[in-house]
Amino acid sequence: RGPMSHGSRYHRRPGSMGPVDPNHVLKGKALPGRMGGEQVTIQNLEIVRVDTERNLLLVKGNVPGAKKSFVSVKTGVKATAE
Repeated sequence: RGPMSHGSRYHRRPGSMGPVDPNHVLKGKALPGRMGGEQVTIQNLEIVRVDTERNLLLVKGNVPGAKKSFVSVKTGVKATAE
């Protein structure tokens, strides 16, 4: 294991690629790749209140992401079961 920063190529190595007999890498083998930065869509959350004075939008339910991160609000495409 080498240094984990400063441009080194040691982190997130794949390790063993699998057995010798099938002569190919098996489907689903964990390989290194880019981590994080995914866009997440949560559907059918209820907007409880809009406070224009304090620039707040109160949402019923969980909103993914870090604090002070960008949130996009759109109208619902799929109908909720009522």
